[in-house]
Amino acid sequence: MNKRVLNEIDDDQIRVIGTSAKSSPRKIVWAVVAAVVVVAVAVAALFLGGETTDEEAESIAAIEEVGLFEQEAVEIEIEEQSRFIGEQVDSLEQGFCELRDTTVGETKLRLFIPHNATMSLHVGRVDKGDESIIYTAQAADIRRDNGKILGAFVMAGEELAWGLTKKGFCASIDGVVTVGVSDNSPLFDEAVAKGGHFFRQYPLVKDGAIVENNPENVAIRRAICDRYGEIFMVESLDKLSFHDFSAALVALGVEQGVYLVGSDAYGWAVDRKGQKHEFGVPNYYTGRRKMPRNTSYIIWRRE
Repeated sequence: MNKRVLNEIDDDQIRVIGTSAKSSPRKIVWAVVAAVVVVAVAVAALFLGGETTDEEAESIAAIEEVGLFEQEAVEIEIEEQSRFIGEQVDSLEQGFCELRDTTVGETKLRLFIPHNATMSLHVGRVDKGDESIIYTAQAADIRRDNGKILGAFVMAGEELAWGLTKKGFCASIDGVVTVGVSDNSPLFDEAVAKGGHFFRQYPLVKDGAIVENNPENVAIRRAICDRYGEIFMVESLDKLSFHDFSAALVALGVEQGVYLVGSDAYGWAVDRKGQKHEFGVPNYYTGRRKMPRNTSYIIWRRE
């Protein structure tokens, strides 16, 4: 180091020796201003603010914990999703059946959701050429001893069968479909009085809970269901026991569920494009097999 420089430094002076960074006078000014502001705020809070309550202290602490580059928590209102599984369809659109495949746990299901259609009952072979039909499937069981309909059955106000062999029921009265489980339902008499429809089948789901049934075999299962007021049909894509099928319906959110004849029983659905989707065995009742005279179907027709 130059001795001349050292000699110029008095005892009461401090000089930084080394590479000097050029400090901006403007930055220094702003730093001083910021320091003055902080001091002024602190003094004002001390003399003007009075005592700080516990609640205020907690509020201040909470504010201090949020850094400059941290985002504060913001509550976002999430719009409640529609409870309906099927899409919302214009009431003026031609009736059709919406098909949706879904998996609940390990159970594969196919949903048939009717739109702009009305449900009724039919006994006997269904006309495949009837273009007003968007969905049909076998409804009630047949008695083995005499070939008559098993359980109470009303079609267009006419009583065709009586009896309480199964507690599940489905009624269609004045265009309103009701699915439920009950020993005695007033809807039977109402269907008779108003020209409606009513049949009984195995109960599968009651008030969102599984209803156990005696048959323990496995087969393709079908059901008509009520989920938050939305009526639709369900078919298992694999062979299931009654219990496993009911459990899948409950997991799907079904509140009330009643069985429809499954296995090889024939039926079909017509989608929005007019394409027919068949299920079961279409030629089951041919050759030596004769269709029982009292075979019944639920039929959804375009309104």
